[in-house]
Amino acid sequence: MRRILIVLLTVCAPALMMAARVDYRVIPLPKSVQTDTTKVFKLQPGMGIAYDAFSPEIARNVQFLRTWVEELTGVKLALTPDNKKAAIRFTIGLAADKKQKKSKKGAAPELTEQQQEAYTITVDKSGITIAARKPIGFFRAVQTLRKSLPIAKQEAIEFPFVKIADEPRFAYRGAHFDTARHFFPVQTIKTYLDLLALHGCNQFHWHFTEDQGWRFEVKSLPELAKKGSVRGQTVIGRNSGVYDGQRYGGYYTQEQCREIVNYAAERYINVIPEIDLPGHMQGALHVFPNLGCTGGPYPVWQIWGVSRDVLCAGNPETMTFLKTILGELCAVFPSKYIHIGGDECPKDRWKNCAKCQAKAKELGLQDDGKHSIENQLQTWINHEMEQFLRERGRDMIGWDEVLEGGLTEGGIVMSWRGIKGGIEAAKQHHRVIMTPNSYCYIDYYQLKDQWGQPLGIGGYLPASKVYSFEPLLPDALSEEEQKYILGPQVNLWTEYVAYPEHAFYMLLPRLDAISEVQWCRSDQKDFEDFKTRLPHMLKIYDSIGVNYCHKIE
Repeated sequence: MRRILIVLLTVCAPALMMAARVDYRVIPLPKSVQTDTTKVFKLQPGMGIAYDAFSPEIARNVQFLRTWVEELTGVKLALTPDNKKAAIRFTIGLAADKKQKKSKKGAAPELTEQQQEAYTITVDKSGITIAARKPIGFFRAVQTLRKSLPIAKQEAIEFPFVKIADEPRFAYRGAHFDTARHFFPVQTIKTYLDLLALHGCNQFHWHFTEDQGWRFEVKSLPELAKKGSVRGQTVIGRNSGVYDGQRYGGYYTQEQCREIVNYAAERYINVIPEIDLPGHMQGALHVFPNLGCTGGPYPVWQIWGVSRDVLCAGNPETMTFLKTILGELCAVFPSKYIHIGGDECPKDRWKNCAKCQAKAKELGLQDDGKHSIENQLQTWINHEMEQFLRERGRDMIGWDEVLEGGLTEGGIVMSWRGIKGGIEAAKQHHRVIMTPNSYCYIDYYQLKDQWGQPLGIGGYLPASKVYSFEPLLPDALSEEEQKYILGPQVNLWTEYVAYPEHAFYMLLPRLDAISEVQWCRSDQKDFEDFKTRLPHMLKIYDSIGVNYCHKIE
């Protein structure tokens, strides 16, 4: 009996290493997938990927693909300079463009951001051909192939013949991470970026400052991060009145920030830094109490919520301070977008501050029935910041409170208190990023059973509701007004998220859901179909080693 069993195992063992087929039904779903499952191209170890050493960007994407194929399947591919003999080829330019050039004369129209990301993948008897207009298109194609791979050691990989044509729906596809309430290591930020890249996101909104801690190094003000990043202890739970008794701190040096910027750029992600002003500033006021209306003292906040103490709008030193910070921020972050926050700024102190009221009088501000004096005072600060950033070639983003005193001309609104701010801004022909808390705040619970999950801020936001979001708001905006919607973004706030495992649990799989909102046409979306594609993504997360919510509602 033992001999028979050994023979059976010997015979069956090779079957465990048989070639497995890829599945092109990935997340986010490509725009067009035409598959012929009766024919396959078999990718085997030792086959070559065409390698162009003269194009560092394309070479990097080749290396990404080679690494991911080996990590997920065990199939190791070679690099070859011979495009004709390669099993996987990279070709610059799309066939549709070549046909258009033949039929039309004259200069080609300028490509939109989405068109620059377009790519095609063709699998036939000659192998796999990836075509794109720009290197970023190659990266998107490589990610699609990565997600289609079987996740197990293989002798070979079978690719059914296919024609994939793809490009994103929105130019702006963002995800936010609050590292001010809780500090996260550089490696966690890199893993976060890897996950964004996997899902086709191209904007990382990095939130640096809060009442509970200042996390960006300002070299000309060295004490700001050293002291402003440290709180004496942290409240346990939801402002329970009980504290952990542990000093808590941490900040990112400018060198670390540049490292993150470069890491993100290799994955075609822009890093948008946020210094929240003029509120959410108690971490800074702790170091510079002269910048507050009362003079302090201002301990770095140990509880959650919003401090009444904000920067003094009437103190001329405030503007010097803010421009110093934003100047260094611009030197570190090349992003064309710089976020100044502008949200949740209590104005009680301004109403009772002689300096603030004197400044309002100097500016000739009066309550017009629509905008209070204090709201207009914040708009003046916003305008000063916008002008400062514009001189450096940057665009200012603010949370939707920036509308309350009248929005500055070039400001971009991030609509978070529902969709109302986004509608108002788009109707005024201001650019908008849609991130309403009702669809995009992933610090909310994602399952009804709140007690069975890690602590969240409250609320209920399942993946199904994230998936249902329509950022263009066709019932509220005309087609012309919809053009001002840049795209959607999810936000992860971290009052109750202290560790990387918890952060990734909150992110996944809701990042999968928002990725199809960001990438796919509205008529492509089908939540039931999405659920059938999700299990393969979860296997990828297992292979990466990140935590996620195993259930979806």
